Amino acid sequence: MSKRIYYQELGVANTREMFLKAVNGGYAIPAYNFNNLEQLQAIVTACVETDSPVIVQVSKGARNYANEIMLRYMAMGAVKMARAMGSKIPIALHLDHGDSFELCQACIESGFSSVMIDGSHLAYDDNVALTRKVVEYAHEHDVTVEGELGVLAGIEDEVQSDHSTYTKPEEVEDFVSRTGVDSLAISIGTSHGAFKFKVGPGEEPPPLRFDILHEIEQRIPGFPIVLHGSSSVVPEYIELINQYGGRLDGAVGVSEEQLRQAAASSVCKINIDSDGRLAMTAKVREYLAQNPAEFDPRKYLRAARSELVRLIKHKNETVLGSAGQA
Repeated sequence: MSKRIYYQELGVANTREMFLKAVNGGYAIPAYNFNNLEQLQAIVTACVETDSPVIVQVSKGARNYANEIMLRYMAMGAVKMARAMGSKIPIALHLDHGDSFELCQACIESGFSSVMIDGSHLAYDDNVALTRKVVEYAHEHDVTVEGELGVLAGIEDEVQSDHSTYTKPEEVEDFVSRTGVDSLAISIGTSHGAFKFKVGPGEEPPPLRFDILHEIEQRIPGFPIVLHGSSSVVPEYIELINQYGGRLDGAVGVSEEQLRQAAASSVCKINIDSDGRLAMTAKVREYLAQNPAEFDPRKYLRAARSELVRLIKHKNETVLGSAGQA
C-alpha cells in the first residue's frame, strides 16, 4: 500500500521538477521566507505577475509564530489565490533549517512538500545519518529533501553561528550518495542576517568562493545546489530604517551581481529572507513617521506589502532569472 502524499491536499508541488528545469535553464528558483499574511500575499502576487515558480519557506521560528495549523491553510490559500489570478505557477511549501527528524516528520504530515534537515553543526557521519533518516521518511511521501554541508555565519531565527565553515568539495559526492538528498545547501561565503560581513568605509564585501562552487559542480554535475543567506541588504532600506528611528549601522549583504553569477550555474535555489524583512520594516517606519495619527494596521501593512511585491519582482526579473520560467 502506497504512503499518503499529504501535500497534494494543499495543491503545492515538491521541488524535483522545479530544480530540473532551473539547472537546465540557468536560473535559480526564489525561496522566500514568510511569517504572516502580508508577506505571503506579496510573494504570491509578485511571482504570479512575473510568471515565476516559487518556494515559500517557513522556519521553525515562523512555524511557532504563525501556528502550524494556520500555516497549513495559509499555504492552501496561497495556491488558490494564484489560481484565482489565472496563474499556474508551481508553489512549493518548504521547511527551512529543520533541526530534527521529528520536526521534519511533523511538517511532512501537515502538508509541506519539501523539507530541509540541517545537520551541518553535527560531526560528518552524524549529519549523514540524520539526513538519511529524514530522506527515507520523506521519500515515502514524495517529499523532497535539502541537506547541508558547511556552516554559514550569522544569526537568523534559531540559526546562529559565529564563524562560517566552507563546504569541503571532497565530501559532497559521498554525502549525496549516502543520504539520497534531492538538493544540497553549501557554504561559499554567504551569511545569515542583515550583518553578513564586516567592512570598513568604502570597502566592498568579500567575494563569494566561486572556486569552491565550481569544484562542487565538477564533482556532482547537474545536482541542485542551494545558497542560504543570500539577501543583498538593499542600502535604500537601511537608509530608510535609520532615517526613521532605526539603528542598523554596518548592515551589508551579498551583491546582486554575484547572485546572478551563481544563479547561472548549478545553483538552482537561492534563499532570501532578510531583504523582505528590511523592505517591510522600512515602509512601516516611514508610513508611521509620516502619518503619526494613523493606527490602522491595514494602512501601514499595505504600504509594506506593496514594497515587498516590488522587491520580489526585481529579484525574480534581474537577479535570479526566474521570471517567465513557470
